[in-house]
Amino acid sequence: MTIDEMKKRKKELGLSNETISRLSGVPFSTVQKIFSGSTDAPRQKTVEALAKVLSAKPEGNPITDSQAAVHAPDSSTPAKKASCHYPQRIAKAGILKESTAAYQTKRQGDYTVEDYYAIPDDRRVELIDGEIFDMGAPSVRHQTILGELYILFRECIAAHSTECKVLLSPCDVQLDCDDKTMVQPDLLVMCRKFDVNGKCIWGAPDLTVEILSESTRSKDLLLKTYKYKNAGVREYWIIDPKKNAVLVYDFSEEDLTPEKYRFEDEIPVRISEGKCKIDFGRVKAALE
Repeated sequence: MTIDEMKKRKKELGLSNETISRLSGVPFSTVQKIFSGSTDAPRQKTVEALAKVLSAKPEGNPITDSQAAVHAPDSSTPAKKASCHYPQRIAKAGILKESTAAYQTKRQGDYTVEDYYAIPDDRRVELIDGEIFDMGAPSVRHQTILGELYILFRECIAAHSTECKVLLSPCDVQLDCDDKTMVQPDLLVMCRKFDVNGKCIWGAPDLTVEILSESTRSKDLLLKTYKYKNAGVREYWIIDPKKNAVLVYDFSEEDLTPEKYRFEDEIPVRISEGKCKIDFGRVKAALE
Protein backbone atom coordinates (compact mmCIF):
# COMPACT_ATOMS: atom_id res chain seq x y z
CA MET A 1 0.00 0.00 0.00
CA THR A 2 1.50 3.36 -1.06
CA ILE A 3 1.41 6.53 1.05
CA ASP A 4 -1.24 8.03 -1.21
CA GLU A 5 -3.35 4.88 -0.91
CA MET A 6 -3.03 4.99 2.87
CA LYS A 7 -4.09 8.64 2.94
CA LYS A 8 -7.14 7.81 0.82
CA ARG A 9 -8.00 4.85 3.03
CA LYS A 10 -7.59 6.95 6.17
CA LYS A 11 -10.17 9.42 4.86
CA GLU A 12 -12.55 6.62 3.87
CA LEU A 13 -12.43 5.12 7.36
CA GLY A 14 -12.57 8.53 9.05
CA LEU A 15 -9.71 7.63 11.39
CA SER A 16 -7.66 10.17 13.32
CA ASN A 17 -3.86 10.08 13.54
CA GLU A 18 -4.25 9.31 17.23
CA THR A 19 -6.39 6.23 16.57
CA ILE A 20 -4.07 4.95 13.83
CA SER A 21 -1.09 5.38 16.15
CA ARG A 22 -2.81 3.44 18.93
CA LEU A 23 -3.86 0.58 16.69
CA SER A 24 -0.62 0.27 14.71
CA GLY A 25 1.88 0.91 17.49
CA VAL A 26 3.56 3.58 15.34
CA PRO A 27 4.47 6.72 17.36
CA PHE A 28 1.88 9.50 17.05
CA SER A 29 4.46 12.04 15.78
CA THR A 30 5.52 9.63 13.01
CA VAL A 31 1.92 9.02 11.94
CA GLN A 32 1.26 12.75 11.81
CA LYS A 33 4.40 13.40 9.74
CA ILE A 34 3.45 10.73 7.20
CA PHE A 35 -0.13 11.88 6.70
CA SER A 36 0.76 15.59 6.72
CA GLY A 37 3.29 15.01 3.94
CA SER A 38 6.31 16.21 5.95
CA THR A 39 7.98 12.85 5.33
CA ASP A 40 7.59 10.77 2.19
CA ALA A 41 10.11 8.01 2.91
CA PRO A 42 9.07 6.20 6.12
CA ARG A 43 10.65 2.92 7.14
CA GLN A 44 9.28 -0.23 5.57
CA LYS A 45 8.23 -1.64 8.97
CA THR A 46 6.31 1.56 9.66
CA VAL A 47 4.53 1.35 6.31
CA GLU A 48 3.63 -2.30 6.93
CA ALA A 49 2.19 -1.52 10.39
CA LEU A 50 0.07 1.32 9.03
CA ALA A 51 -1.06 -0.68 6.01
CA LYS A 52 -2.20 -3.52 8.27
CA VAL A 53 -4.52 -1.16 10.15
CA LEU A 54 -5.79 0.69 7.09
CA SER A 55 -6.38 -2.39 4.94
CA ALA A 56 -8.76 -3.90 7.48
CA LYS A 57 -12.37 -4.33 6.32
CA PRO A 58 -14.79 -1.76 7.72
CA GLU A 59 -17.26 -4.30 9.11
CA GLY A 60 -16.52 -6.48 12.13
CA ASN A 61 -12.83 -5.56 12.31
CA PRO A 62 -10.79 -4.55 15.37
CA ILE A 63 -10.79 -0.89 14.31
CA THR A 64 -14.51 -0.41 14.57
CA ASP A 65 -15.46 -3.01 17.18
CA SER A 66 -12.79 -4.16 19.62
CA GLN A 67 -10.80 -0.91 19.83
CA ALA A 68 -13.89 1.35 19.88
CA ALA A 69 -12.10 3.81 17.65
CA VAL A 70 -15.23 4.51 15.65
CA HIS A 71 -18.67 4.71 17.23
CA ALA A 72 -22.14 5.44 15.99
CA PRO A 73 -23.95 8.40 17.58
CA ASP A 74 -25.58 7.68 20.93
CA SER A 75 -28.98 9.31 21.05
CA SER A 76 -29.17 8.68 24.79
CA THR A 77 -26.25 11.03 25.47
CA PRO A 78 -27.49 14.60 25.93
CA ALA A 79 -25.54 17.27 24.07
CA LYS A 80 -24.28 20.25 26.05
CA LYS A 81 -24.19 23.78 24.76
CA ALA A 82 -20.90 25.59 24.19
CA SER A 83 -20.42 29.30 23.68
CA CYS A 84 -19.08 31.38 20.79
CA HIS A 85 -20.74 29.67 17.81
CA TYR A 86 -22.96 27.60 20.10
CA PRO A 87 -22.07 24.21 18.63
CA GLN A 88 -22.61 20.96 20.51
CA ARG A 89 -20.07 18.63 22.06
CA ILE A 90 -21.07 15.01 21.51
CA ALA A 91 -18.79 13.10 23.84
CA LYS A 92 -19.25 10.01 25.96
CA ALA A 93 -16.74 8.25 28.19
CA GLY A 94 -13.84 10.08 26.56
CA ILE A 95 -14.39 8.38 23.18
CA LEU A 96 -14.21 10.32 19.95
CA LYS A 97 -17.29 9.50 17.91
CA GLU A 98 -15.55 9.48 14.57
CA SER A 99 -18.43 7.87 12.75
CA THR A 100 -21.00 10.50 13.61
CA ALA A 101 -22.46 11.98 10.43
CA ALA A 102 -19.71 14.60 10.20
CA TYR A 103 -16.85 12.15 10.59
CA GLN A 104 -18.35 9.68 8.15
CA THR A 105 -18.83 12.13 5.30
CA LYS A 106 -16.44 15.05 5.76
CA ARG A 107 -12.94 15.45 4.45
CA GLN A 108 -10.15 17.73 5.61
CA GLY A 109 -11.19 21.27 4.74
CA ASP A 110 -14.89 20.63 5.40
CA TYR A 111 -14.88 20.46 9.20
CA THR A 112 -16.59 23.17 11.25
CA VAL A 113 -16.64 24.44 14.81
CA GLU A 114 -19.50 22.03 15.47
CA ASP A 115 -17.24 19.12 14.54
CA TYR A 116 -14.46 20.60 16.67
CA TYR A 117 -16.75 20.63 19.69
CA ALA A 118 -17.74 17.02 19.02
CA ILE A 119 -14.22 15.99 20.01
CA PRO A 120 -13.70 15.08 23.70
CA ASP A 121 -11.88 17.54 25.92
CA ASP A 122 -9.05 15.10 26.62
CA ARG A 123 -7.96 15.10 22.98
CA ARG A 124 -6.24 18.34 21.94
CA VAL A 125 -6.78 19.47 18.37
CA GLU A 126 -7.01 22.70 16.41
CA LEU A 127 -9.32 23.57 13.55
CA ILE A 128 -7.78 25.73 10.81
CA ASP A 129 -9.66 26.52 7.62
CA GLY A 130 -11.80 23.42 8.03
CA GLU A 131 -8.89 21.04 8.73
CA ILE A 132 -8.40 19.18 12.01
CA PHE A 133 -4.82 19.17 13.37
CA ASP A 134 -3.89 16.80 16.19
CA MET A 135 -1.69 18.23 18.95
CA GLY A 136 0.56 15.94 20.96
CA ALA A 137 1.05 16.32 24.71
CA PRO A 138 3.55 19.11 25.49
CA SER A 139 6.98 18.20 26.83
CA VAL A 140 8.29 19.18 30.26
CA ARG A 141 10.61 21.71 28.59
CA HIS A 142 7.66 23.19 26.71
CA GLN A 143 5.63 23.55 29.91
CA THR A 144 8.57 25.04 31.82
CA ILE A 145 9.00 27.75 29.18
CA LEU A 146 5.27 28.43 29.08
CA GLY A 147 5.00 28.69 32.87
CA GLU A 148 7.88 31.16 33.10
CA LEU A 149 6.52 33.26 30.23
CA TYR A 150 3.12 33.49 31.88
CA ILE A 151 4.72 34.85 35.06
CA LEU A 152 6.92 37.29 33.13
CA PHE A 153 4.05 38.69 31.08
CA ARG A 154 1.85 38.99 34.19
CA GLU A 155 4.60 40.84 36.05
CA CYS A 156 5.18 43.16 33.11
CA ILE A 157 1.50 44.02 32.75
CA ALA A 158 1.10 44.61 36.49
CA ALA A 159 4.16 46.85 36.59
CA HIS A 160 2.74 49.14 33.92
CA SER A 161 -0.91 49.02 35.01
CA THR A 162 -2.19 48.12 31.58
CA GLU A 163 -5.66 46.76 30.82
CA CYS A 164 -4.21 43.68 29.11
CA LYS A 165 -4.73 40.13 30.34
CA VAL A 166 -2.58 37.04 29.81
CA LEU A 167 -4.16 33.64 29.14
CA LEU A 168 -2.65 30.17 28.84
CA SER A 169 -3.42 27.21 26.62
CA PRO A 170 -5.72 25.40 26.37
CA CYS A 171 -7.90 28.39 25.55
CA ASP A 172 -10.09 28.29 22.44
CA VAL A 173 -9.79 31.23 20.06
CA GLN A 174 -12.36 31.55 17.27
CA LEU A 175 -9.77 33.46 15.31
CA ASP A 176 -11.60 34.47 12.12
CA CYS A 177 -15.02 34.82 13.75
CA ASP A 178 -16.34 32.10 11.47
CA ASP A 179 -17.12 28.40 11.89
CA LYS A 180 -14.00 27.06 10.14
CA THR A 181 -11.17 27.96 12.54
CA MET A 182 -10.55 27.42 16.26
CA VAL A 183 -6.98 27.62 17.54
CA GLN A 184 -5.25 27.27 20.91
CA PRO A 185 -2.19 29.55 21.17
CA ASP A 186 0.24 28.48 23.90
CA LEU A 187 -0.06 31.96 25.38
CA LEU A 188 -2.07 35.00 24.36
CA VAL A 189 -2.45 38.61 25.47
CA MET A 190 -5.76 40.44 25.20
CA CYS A 191 -5.78 44.23 25.44
CA ARG A 192 -9.41 44.77 24.49
CA LYS A 193 -12.65 43.91 26.23
CA PHE A 194 -13.76 40.29 25.98
CA ASP A 195 -16.12 37.97 27.81
CA VAL A 196 -14.09 36.53 30.69
CA ASN A 197 -16.91 34.07 31.37
CA GLY A 198 -17.11 32.90 27.77
CA LYS A 199 -16.15 29.50 26.45
CA CYS A 200 -13.69 30.97 23.94
CA ILE A 201 -12.05 34.17 22.73
CA TRP A 202 -13.96 35.68 19.81
CA GLY A 203 -11.60 37.23 17.26
CA ALA A 204 -7.87 37.91 17.22
CA PRO A 205 -5.78 38.40 20.39
CA ASP A 206 -3.32 41.30 20.45
CA LEU A 207 -0.33 39.00 20.95
CA THR A 208 0.10 35.26 20.53
CA VAL A 209 2.96 32.96 21.51
CA GLU A 210 3.63 29.47 20.14
CA ILE A 211 6.29 27.09 21.45
CA LEU A 212 7.47 24.75 18.70
CA SER A 213 7.20 20.98 19.06
CA GLU A 214 7.62 18.08 16.66
CA SER A 215 3.89 17.83 16.04
CA THR A 216 3.27 21.58 15.55
CA ARG A 217 6.51 22.94 14.08
CA SER A 218 5.52 23.42 10.43
CA LYS A 219 2.03 24.59 11.37
CA ASP A 220 3.31 27.22 13.82
CA LEU A 221 6.09 28.48 11.53
CA LEU A 222 4.08 28.73 8.33
CA LEU A 223 0.33 28.31 8.57
CA LYS A 224 -0.20 30.13 11.85
CA THR A 225 2.00 33.06 10.85
CA TYR A 226 -0.31 33.61 7.88
CA LYS A 227 -3.48 33.03 9.90
CA TYR A 228 -2.52 35.31 12.78
CA LYS A 229 -1.43 38.15 10.52
CA ASN A 230 -4.58 38.06 8.41
CA ALA A 231 -6.87 37.71 11.43
CA GLY A 232 -5.53 40.93 12.98
CA VAL A 233 -3.06 39.68 15.60
CA ARG A 234 -0.62 42.53 16.21
CA GLU A 235 2.39 40.57 17.46
CA TYR A 236 3.44 36.93 17.19
CA TRP A 237 6.25 35.17 19.08
CA ILE A 238 7.60 31.79 17.95
CA ILE A 239 9.81 30.03 20.50
CA ASP A 240 12.16 27.26 19.37
CA PRO A 241 13.27 25.21 22.41
CA LYS A 242 15.72 23.16 20.33
CA LYS A 243 17.64 26.20 19.11
CA ASN A 244 17.07 28.37 22.21
CA ALA A 245 15.75 31.02 19.83
CA VAL A 246 12.79 33.38 19.65
CA LEU A 247 11.30 34.89 16.49
CA VAL A 248 9.13 38.00 16.95
CA TYR A 249 6.78 39.23 14.23
CA ASP A 250 5.47 42.78 14.42
CA PHE A 251 2.53 42.65 12.04
CA SER A 252 2.12 46.44 12.12
CA GLU A 253 5.33 46.73 10.11
CA GLU A 254 5.41 46.37 6.33
CA ASP A 255 8.56 44.25 6.55
CA LEU A 256 7.44 40.85 7.81
CA THR A 257 10.96 39.63 8.53
CA PRO A 258 10.94 38.55 12.19
CA GLU A 259 13.38 39.86 14.77
CA LYS A 260 15.60 37.07 16.11
CA TYR A 261 16.57 36.68 19.77
CA ARG A 262 18.37 34.21 22.01
CA PHE A 263 17.15 32.85 25.33
CA GLU A 264 19.50 35.15 27.25
CA ASP A 265 18.10 38.32 25.61
CA GLU A 266 15.67 40.88 26.94
CA ILE A 267 12.85 41.05 24.40
CA PRO A 268 10.66 44.16 24.06
CA VAL A 269 6.91 43.66 23.74
CA ARG A 270 5.91 45.71 20.71
CA ILE A 271 2.25 46.13 21.63
CA SER A 272 3.36 47.85 24.85
CA GLU A 273 5.34 50.43 22.83
CA GLY A 274 8.53 49.21 24.50
CA LYS A 275 7.31 49.63 28.08
CA CYS A 276 7.32 45.89 28.72
CA LYS A 277 10.36 43.71 28.23
CA ILE A 278 10.57 39.97 28.77
CA ASP A 279 13.85 38.81 30.31
CA PHE A 280 14.45 35.45 28.65
CA GLY A 281 17.43 34.99 30.92
CA ARG A 282 14.92 33.94 33.58
CA VAL A 283 13.46 31.37 31.20
CA LYS A 284 16.93 30.04 30.48
CA ALA A 285 17.71 29.84 34.21
CA ALA A 286 14.51 27.87 34.83
CA LEU A 287 15.50 25.38 32.14
CA GLU A 288 18.97 24.93 33.59
